[in-house]
Amino acid sequence: MTNRRDREVPQAGPARQALAELARKIDLYMGSQVKRVTDIPGLMLVRRTELTAPACMTYEPSIAVIAQGRKRVELGRTTFLYGESRFLLTSVDLPITSQVVEASKEVPFLALSLTFEMPVVREMLSRDEIPAPDAPPDTPAMAIGETTVELLNACCRLVDLLSTPADIPFLSGLIQREIIYRILRGPEGARLRAIATLGDQSHRTAKAIGWMRVNYAKPLRVEDLAQMAGMGVSTLHHHFRALTAMSPLQYQKQLRLQAARSQMLTDGLDAASAAFAVGYESASQFNREYSRFFGQPPMRDIRTLRAPNAPPMERAGHP
Repeated sequence: MTNRRDREVPQAGPARQALAELARKIDLYMGSQVKRVTDIPGLMLVRRTELTAPACMTYEPSIAVIAQGRKRVELGRTTFLYGESRFLLTSVDLPITSQVVEASKEVPFLALSLTFEMPVVREMLSRDEIPAPDAPPDTPAMAIGETTVELLNACCRLVDLLSTPADIPFLSGLIQREIIYRILRGPEGARLRAIATLGDQSHRTAKAIGWMRVNYAKPLRVEDLAQMAGMGVSTLHHHFRALTAMSPLQYQKQLRLQAARSQMLTDGLDAASAAFAVGYESASQFNREYSRFFGQPPMRDIRTLRAPNAPPMERAGHP
């Protein structure tokens, strides 16, 4: 397994002050809440006082910034471990496993996530002021970057808008554009640029990924997916695996299994009903693949998750 660890270099001076200020603001607005979807489009805040069990979910194109604590995210065979000196950038919809690995009542895990609108990213890329570094070949659509003072200050100002709701419609878009600008100027922004650029192979692959995200329950023919992306089958396979760390069929399988688990856990479906709801034609195949992916059969897994002594598990969403 490849590890992309957050070499947690202690922040000093202005960066440490900005981190402390962002942590204070998130803690203030969260109170005792665990997760808060705010009135600012795309902005979510999280506060946790205990470690979480590994949870499977899908991350949308977004940035996650941790003001306090640490988190582990697994994409395929790659592990991203990040905390206060790093942010996590996701450029396409990615099925991942996520876990808070550093949190306590005394020092809670505090984080924010901001989901991107790709038309806004494309609009910004049309400006001459944005540099144009090339994305390294075969790099995934997920990366860890340094949380600079400028990025942290912009995040603080975005959170501040929660105390002045009348300013949100006008100012939130401006600050979100600044955050995207800060990302695009760094090396991690190259992949986001490629995915947002019309005609780029990463963009065409992202189009296929977006279709699969919505239509995971439908039968999948890779030839049709390649035609949709305007690529040959082998070319699509190569770029798909580079971005997502998995093949199209593996990607579909993870989306289906995640959706089935969610439906059993929240809607009370039995295993067979959940299997057919997410596109499986065979309940026995679903049981085999579910057991292999989650470590135990469907209904036993759901009972484990619902047990009173089970560690808390993150729900779908960032960060």
